[in-house]
Amino acid sequence: MKKLDLDKVKQFIEAQGPDTKIYLGCDSERIRIDNVWHADYVLAVVVHINGNNGCKLFGEVHRERVYDQKESKPAMRLMTEVYKVSELYLNLAEVLEGRNVEVHLDINPNEMHGSSCVISQAIGYIKGTCNVMPFVKPNAFAASYAADRFKSLRAA
Repeated sequence: MKKLDLDKVKQFIEAQGPDTKIYLGCDSERIRIDNVWHADYVLAVVVHINGNNGCKLFGEVHRERVYDQKESKPAMRLMTEVYKVSELYLNLAEVLEGRNVEVHLDINPNEMHGSSCVISQAIGYIKGTCNVMPFVKPNAFAASYAADRFKSLRAA
């Protein structure tokens, strides 16, 4: 699996102008291996150069066992996504300070969706650890789309 080179990400961000926007997200996909559930967690860092020039995508994919009891309420897997994106934010904090940074969570606040089971905890955790208000679906493209795109690029 692909490991994120934090030094490379930091150097790239530091080389960008002050109007550059940074979006952090995490997504996961459940997979069954030998009758045991796992998840591929994909972290994404989207650096939107000068806020209007193209983007550079950095990412990481790794697999862990999943212990959720109900597929329809994946609380542990979703909170693991939250913990991972929070850790990423903290690891990049020195180069993020003073920049426009958004944390995106692949969580749907609509109670019709299973991911809504962790909405309060997830938002509170990001606010508490990162001191930013996270974005959730449908406004969380770094988690919903960029992470998926990174995983598909790695598979190719």
